[in-house]
Formats: sequence, C-alpha cells, structure tokens
Amino acid sequence: MKIRPAIPSDASSLAALSIEVWLATYQRDGIGAFFANYALNEFTTQRAKARIADPTEFLSVLEAGSGLIGYVAVATDRTPPLPGVGGPEISTLYVQPRHQGKGVGKALLNTALQHCRELGGERTWLTTNSENTPAIDFYLSQGFEHIGTTSFRIQDQAYPNHVLELDLRQDRATGAFRSPE
Repeated sequence: MKIRPAIPSDASSLAALSIEVWLATYQRDGIGAFFANYALNEFTTQRAKARIADPTEFLSVLEAGSGLIGYVAVATDRTPPLPGVGGPEISTLYVQPRHQGKGVGKALLNTALQHCRELGGERTWLTTNSENTPAIDFYLSQGFEHIGTTSFRIQDQAYPNHVLELDLRQDRATGAFRSPE
C-alpha cells in the first residue's frame, strides 16, 4: 500500500470511490432517486479533477494493488460551521467498505494531520453525519472532540452532522501538549 498525492489521472477513480463509499454509508434502506441524483451530480470526474487542481485543497490517495482504496482531503478555505472553530477542515476521508477496519483510514488521517501541522495550524475540524456511528467512534478514538452540531443540506433537506475538532498540538499517544516550535 502506498499513500501519495492525488493526480489528475486519479479523478475517475476518486469519483467512483466517492459514490461507492457515500452510498454504502448513507443508503442502508435502498437507493432512491433523490440520493442517487445527489451522488451522481456531486461525485463526478470533472469535480474530482477540479479538487485535485484547487490550490486550497490537499488530496492524498491510498493505492493498493492496481487501484485506489481510499483518500483524504484537507481544505484550507472553508468557513467553520461554529464560532470559535479554526484551522483547516478535513473535508473528506473515504475508505472502501471492504478495507475499513484495517488501518487505511488511520494512515490517511495521519497524512492529513501532518499536512495540517505543516500549514502551521493548531487545530483542525471536520463534520460527519450524526448517524454515522463508526466514523464518529473512529474520530473520537483518534483524539477528536465533539464540539457541536451543524446541518448537511441536500436541496431543501437538512441532516444533522457532528462537528469534531482536534488540537494538533496534543500528542495523541500521551495526551501531552507540544511546545510551539
């Protein structure tokens, strides 16, 4: 397995991976047109290429064998959903369902956190669906704290999302804070 920066030729794989993970995570009772249309419009090759080319986004992919099994994205231009939240956003962390629980997400998260530290940030944040218990448990186990709630919107529908934040100065193994360098 190899983690590397995303390149334009990854765009179609990123789009397909995003559709697979998003539908597997959020469409447990069958796939209706409302959510299918959202996924097919949101996760396109063109949008993936735009994200890769965007200087305010950092995308890393994890390759295994001949394809991608996960990716992480960090955005530096997003407005946090709550006052007092700061730093870059971990905007996406997707791992193919059959590879979850094998350390792939942790490896990608560590890559994102290292990037956030290199940017000089003291904190980073993310949002995740309030019903996505496996993701919430994963992030909490990695030192994130639940600090509030926001809404993810698709058209006129709102879905509650947890806002999670991590202090990048804290050593996750010991809980101790690092001195500013």
